[in-house]
Amino acid sequence: MREISLDERLTAPAAERNKEPILAVLKRVLPENGVVLEIASGTGQHVLHFAQALPNLTWQPSDPDLGARSSIAAWIAHEGVTNIRAPLDLDVRSDAWPIQRAGAVICINMIHISPWTATLHLMAGSGRLLSTGGIVFLYGPFRRSGQHTAPSNEAFDRQLRRQDPEWGVRDLEAVVTAAEQNGLVLDDVTKMPANNLSVVFRRT
Repeated sequence: MREISLDERLTAPAAERNKEPILAVLKRVLPENGVVLEIASGTGQHVLHFAQALPNLTWQPSDPDLGARSSIAAWIAHEGVTNIRAPLDLDVRSDAWPIQRAGAVICINMIHISPWTATLHLMAGSGRLLSTGGIVFLYGPFRRSGQHTAPSNEAFDRQLRRQDPEWGVRDLEAVVTAAEQNGLVLDDVTKMPANNLSVVFRRT
């Protein structure tokens, strides 16, 4: 659960746990410079950590939730980080994103807690936004060949679907197909802690 502090900075324990393993992959796959758009930035802990570790990149957080955007802005102000832009009000399902171009799109722990249409829109929007060679980075649990990769992921999937029937752990193959339909090809899959995956697509 997230907790809110008096200065509007939100914290999520999961973000603290996974930020270093994710950063290790991002260091390997992100371009050396340019703009990185984060979809569904949540508390802002991730983008803050990544921006501090990768200062040559310009980071553009976004979230459709006002409370999340307030938290991101509070983290930026508190830490005085200069390579993070003000958070955008961006709903991935919109056909018109409030940003024209980026070198990379990252989306962490979103596609399993949103309807499948959100994943389709994510790929469509990324296909429009990225130039040749640009990347999309996803992180979270996935099924592979229709099977869960661990009993804990299967239990998590049941929990998600009880909470909202449109949510759930996605088939990696279905995500790859959605990406390919928008000019994005699978470039890398990395096994991560707690039975998660980092998945990278590249714009052709």
